[in-house]
Amino acid sequence: MKKLLLMITLVISSMFATASEPGLSPYKVIESAGNKLFARIAREQGTLKTNPDLMQIIVEEELMPSVDYQYASYKILGKHLKQTTKEQRDNFTNAMRQYLVKTYANALTKYKNQQVKYEREQDIKNGKKIVSVDTVIVETGSPEIKITFQLRLNEKTQQWKAYDMIVEGISLLSSKQAEFAGRLAKDGIDKVALDLLAMSDSSTR
Repeated sequence: MKKLLLMITLVISSMFATASEPGLSPYKVIESAGNKLFARIAREQGTLKTNPDLMQIIVEEELMPSVDYQYASYKILGKHLKQTTKEQRDNFTNAMRQYLVKTYANALTKYKNQQVKYEREQDIKNGKKIVSVDTVIVETGSPEIKITFQLRLNEKTQQWKAYDMIVEGISLLSSKQAEFAGRLAKDGIDKVALDLLAMSDSSTR
């Protein structure tokens, strides 16, 4: 199970690797981003051995510009969103962002040159703002893992950014919504945000 989760995290990191150009299709975003991120990690292997904290910088520079973490954070808040102030929403989004940076950085330190197959370009209907894109993780001696990514078009920037992935029919965003729903109702957004920051700090080692 741990190996499966690691592979999933590696692929989602590859998908989010670089900011998408306006007008670039979600299929091209995934393929070019993944290739760029893993190429940089390969180049930085020598430095990473002596300075593992560099991975967090790589994540900040190559991954986070293409993560729609605000949209994902708001989806996780769900019905609680309307009950929050702008300051609370900003704090929660920032906490979620830091949590993602540390999580992806930790996972990527274990990257061992797994192969990722990307879905070919498909026609996108005019006006469509959410697109699903399939990828497959291939590793010698292990079963293939199929993952479907959800990308959302930002109408202002005309950029596609990722906010969720579905593994064997299970949405990780929906799982997080279920996980945090009870805690948000019981403890409130401020306490959950603090918990996320604490998890971020503890995940660095």
